[in-house]
Formats: sequence, C-alpha cells, structure tokens
Amino acid sequence: MNLSQSLSKQLLVKQKVYPFDEHLLEINKVDEHALYVIKKLHEAGFVAYLVGGSVRDLLLQKKPKDFDISTSASPEEIKKLFRNSILIGKRFRLAHVRFGHKILEVSTFRSGDNETDALIIRDNVWGSPEEDALRRDFTINGLFYDPLTQAIIDYVGGYPDIQRKYLRTIGQPFLRFKQDPVRMIRLIKFQARFGLEIDPDAKIALLECRSEIIKSSPARILEELLRMLESGAAQSFLRLMTEHGLLQLMMPTLTHNMEGSEGQEIYSYLEEIDTTFHEPGNPLLERPILLAALLFPILQKRIQTRYTDRERHPHLGEIHNESHHLIHEVFHPFFLLPRRLRASTGAILTAQYRLTPIEKRKGSRLRIPSDPDFGMALQFLNVRAALEPGLKMVYDEWYTTYTSTDRPKTRRRSKRPRRRKPPATTS
Repeated sequence: MNLSQSLSKQLLVKQKVYPFDEHLLEINKVDEHALYVIKKLHEAGFVAYLVGGSVRDLLLQKKPKDFDISTSASPEEIKKLFRNSILIGKRFRLAHVRFGHKILEVSTFRSGDNETDALIIRDNVWGSPEEDALRRDFTINGLFYDPLTQAIIDYVGGYPDIQRKYLRTIGQPFLRFKQDPVRMIRLIKFQARFGLEIDPDAKIALLECRSEIIKSSPARILEELLRMLESGAAQSFLRLMTEHGLLQLMMPTLTHNMEGSEGQEIYSYLEEIDTTFHEPGNPLLERPILLAALLFPILQKRIQTRYTDRERHPHLGEIHNESHHLIHEVFHPFFLLPRRLRASTGAILTAQYRLTPIEKRKGSRLRIPSDPDFGMALQFLNVRAALEPGLKMVYDEWYTTYTSTDRPKTRRRSKRPRRRKPPATTS
C-alpha cells in the first residue's frame, strides 16, 4: 500500500470537487499574476492550481498575503517557462516568479513518507496532486483551487473543516509534529488568527511533543514569530504560545517577564498594535518597532531597579548597553537575530530615553540626531502615546521638529577601486 492509499484509508476521505455554486469564491479576488502563471503552465501542458494559505484565506473571507501555486512542472521546467523566475532552496526546491516587487512561489507537487516520526530533512520527491495535499500540515491548508474551472479540489476534508472553523492535522498529529515541530507553532498561529477550534487529538499531541520545538530551524521559527507580530493577532498568539509552554522553551527570559508585572504592559502594546495600527490607511509597523514593543516594558523595569530607584540617572551610553544586553538575553541562545534587525531594535529602545528623558532639562532645545533609525524610534513613541495620552504632546512636538528639519542624506560608502591584476607574461 503506497502513501496516498494509506493516508486516504486513514482519513476515510475521497477526492471531492466543489463547484463555484457551492464555495462562491469569486475569481476576481485571485491575484492577476497568479492567474497568468497558472494559465501559462496549463497551456504548456502542465497541471497547476492555486494552493494552501491563499485558498484558505479567500474561503474565510480574508485577504491573502501570498498566492502560492503548485504544479506538475519540475523547478527546471518552471524556470525554462518563465524568464522572470529564479530557483531557490535545497530542502524545499521551488521557483520564485517575479513581477516587479511581487514574488509568486511556484512549487512542484511533492510526495513524502507521512507515517514515520523522523524529522523531515529534505523534501524534493515529486508526486501527484493527491500526494501533495496529503503531505501538508492541516486540512484547511490542503485545498486546491483551479481557476480554469473555478472548482475547489479537496483530498483531505479541508473544505468542511473550513466551513465549521475546525483545525485538524492531515494524518496523526503526533507523527506530523515530530516530522516538523514548526507545525505546532502554525497550529497556534491559525487558532490565534482565525479563532478556530482545535481537534482534541492535536491538543494532546501538542502537549506531548512541545519539547521537540528546539529541534527546528531557529530561522524558520523566528520568521513565524515576526510574521505573527505583523499579523494583527500578535496578542492572542503570544498568550497561546505562553499557555501551551512553547515560548518558554525558546525564550525563557521573555516568558518570565510575561508572567510578571511587565507582561500586562507587553500585552497592552500588542493589543494596541493589533487594533489601532492595523486600521485601514495606517502603514504597517516595521519589525524593529514590533520587537521594541516586546522589550521596552522589560527595559523600563530594569532601568528603574538598577538606576532610578538608587537615585541615579543613567546616561544614553548606559541605556544603549542595557538595551543590547536585554536583546541578547531575550533571544540568545536559540535565536540569532539578523545584525540589522538587532541594531535597529537597540537604537529604538535607546532613543526612547532621548525622546522622553528621565530627567528633563528646562529650556533644552529639541535636536534631531543623525541616527537613520530615529524615524522608527519616533513611530514607537507614537505607539507609547496611544497607551499613555500624556505622551501625545511630547510626540507631536518631536514629530513637528523631525518633519521640519533638513536631514542630510546618508552617503553611500564609495567602493575602493579594484586593483587590476598585471597581465600574465607569456614565455
């Protein structure tokens, strides 16, 4: 019995096709470039569908962030067909098809062994659409949409689960979480974003397998965390991560503070970001600002206990050091923050004590520093002002000064001219 037959028997679900009259997913909500890619693949003789999160989001009446495509074409065939594409990945080989700043992920239908608890290391075994659906994580992510017929193709019972807002793994949850522990974070992610009911077996498996999370790629988990901070459901996500004991395994310092008095402040920041700063027309906050929201209440408490309670006012150099020590303590040793992200987050935290100094000197004139991250620091002050109305006047004063100040453009470092090698001598 092969993988497809085995899992189909286990799930007791046969392929079902839902026409437009049943699902009512309007094709004009699908990205035009995704439609173009699917049509071109079809004209070249390949099978191609819209797949995964975009289908799920459209059925849940949400706006998809990405439109991913799965096809019977190999990565090399995709690249040959689209000149505006590049191939990426080793563990998961796929194509990125570029349209200006937009990138569409196009992957080949895959197969794999879903009946072992071995950690997935490579995932480049090509398969059929059914096998591709069966190797995905949750039933709500295992749906295909065929824009040529406007039909939803379901091999895993995902469409009924979307209808009843039910979150269920494809196959045995214990094995699926062992294969790829990041699926546990994704389980909590979908519960936080969509308010889905979790299948009881998946709940039990989550508790039994949570210690496996440290076997996962830190870079993958960090990306999931950052995306959730951007999602508009950051507060509920962090609460669920803490309640299920996952956050503690990766970020014990943050978890310890989340359980203390600073925790309520952190949740207040996240709630404000999820609501006010996700309203239509408001630009999304950049990642360093989001990380600052997690860390600033902890930094405030440390500055108070280590300096102000001892009747000593720290200078900005000391606050800079405290900020960077805190970033290291919270994310080390599991995560390695990219250098630019770490530096910008530290600059935002430090700048708060320039914007709202502990000891304000009378008659001092506002001076805008040349720091390129100062604009983000000012945005974070705006977040603080949303929680502390008394800071609104301070923010307005700094913002007026900032927007009326001529700031020199940052110069690019000129490249050192390359020394030409002397021509080779001929004998």
